[in-house]
Amino acid sequence: MSELQSTASGRPLIGCAGWSIPKEAAAAFPGAGSHLERYAAVFPAVEINSSFYRPHQPQTYARWAASVPQDFRFSVKLPKAITHEAKLVDADDLLDRFVREAGELGPKLGCVLVQLPPSGVFDAAVVADFLPRLRARFPCMLAIEGRHPTWFGDAATTLLREHGVTRVIADPPAGQPGPHVPTTSASYLRLHGTPRVYYSAYPRAFLLDVEQRIAALARPGADLWCIFDNTAEGHSVPNALDVLRGVDVSAAA
Repeated sequence: MSELQSTASGRPLIGCAGWSIPKEAAAAFPGAGSHLERYAAVFPAVEINSSFYRPHQPQTYARWAASVPQDFRFSVKLPKAITHEAKLVDADDLLDRFVREAGELGPKLGCVLVQLPPSGVFDAAVVADFLPRLRARFPCMLAIEGRHPTWFGDAATTLLREHGVTRVIADPPAGQPGPHVPTTSASYLRLHGTPRVYYSAYPRAFLLDVEQRIAALARPGADLWCIFDNTAEGHSVPNALDVLRGVDVSAAA
């Protein structure tokens, strides 16, 4: 299928998994407003992870959308009821509920993120049935983070390309046996923290590499997400701020 056009302004969509602002980074944000309003005054995007664990009311998504600038984008994680419990099978009712909820983000819904369990083996028949159902409900960017080695083989690559679904670039790259093989012109980096997943802060040398990778991945008309998920001890925000500043300085040079 043909790839979707970017839903953003062309600026790399750098942000965090959630919009909590640690005290140590508070000076970089406005003092007034809700946490989301303050966050969105600095970052162009956020990943909603809480949707994986529990549903949110449609009016909650609508309120979030109304709290951010027009060019701000949300990535929303598909519920575990679909990915981990139903295992992508017979999930129409769950998908319908999710689109009624997250669809309230309107044009600010930039991506639906599908993170699969480490034990989730790629099944071509299941995936070929599921992806059109997901696409029919969400015309935005779709990204899949497979964490079993079978999700990195040729069959998975072919199906993801056929349906215009972006393969996530993860750190650490769970299950990935070799170099990243892209499936669309869009990119989605998820940086979970290394060596301790969700906890470790990234050193400056790694962040410089991320900035260089963002520059190398940029494609006209295609979204480029970079989400820091090392949230457990508040390192995602300062790490993301460093990369945001570095990318903005490079773009202005």
